Amino acid sequence: MRFIETFELLQFADTVMSLGAAFVLGTLIGAERQYRQRTAGLRTNVLVAVGAAAFTDLAARVGTNTDVLRVVANVVTGVGFLGAGVIMKEGLNIRGLNTAATLWCSAAVGACTGADMLAEAALITFIIIAGNTVLRPLAGAIDRIPLNTRASEVSYEVRVTTDAHAVAEAREALIEALEQANYPVSDVTSAAQGDAVELVATLVSTSVKSDELDAVVARLSALKGVAHANWESTTHD
Repeated sequence: MRFIETFELLQFADTVMSLGAAFVLGTLIGAERQYRQRTAGLRTNVLVAVGAAAFTDLAARVGTNTDVLRVVANVVTGVGFLGAGVIMKEGLNIRGLNTAATLWCSAAVGACTGADMLAEAALITFIIIAGNTVLRPLAGAIDRIPLNTRASEVSYEVRVTTDAHAVAEAREALIEALEQANYPVSDVTSAAQGDAVELVATLVSTSVKSDELDAVVARLSALKGVAHANWESTTHD
């Protein structure tokens, strides 16, 4: 049997150590993601870390250093495609970018353990967990800081697509809904789109709360004659 010929106890023990470390470190990373109910949680991060470690360890045992580098490069690419699967677009919002990045980092942890760089793998794990926990309050605090209009120019627009015969009513409702939400309008333009007309209201405000504009859009979408309503922002540094 080829197994008897190729089996070496010390190499097997090294593989057990590498995959075991990948399992433990992947569990630490995944536990934080699972706690926050992310799409890619405990099991996914563990499997990514262990898989990356297994491929890297296999290349190290049967190939050369060049082969190991090739395997790691392909692991990076493969996990990139896997991470794309957890990114979701909901209207104007994109979710899952941080989870996808965490999966990518889990693969890096696995690759390090597969290459017997356990200390480096532990360091990467610590940085990943710190980035997903310690930096959360800082990110939230930054998000609440009003935009510096001298450093950046941000414009917000609310768009309503309505039937041609209901343009006047839709325009009035659009302005009224925004003013009631304390978002004064600087200008309202219209453009024909076949049998429909798109109204675009540009806001005076340079800082908005997304939930408030979402409520305005939902209210406008329910109006008779309105086919679609949404809002968007444009930033120019």
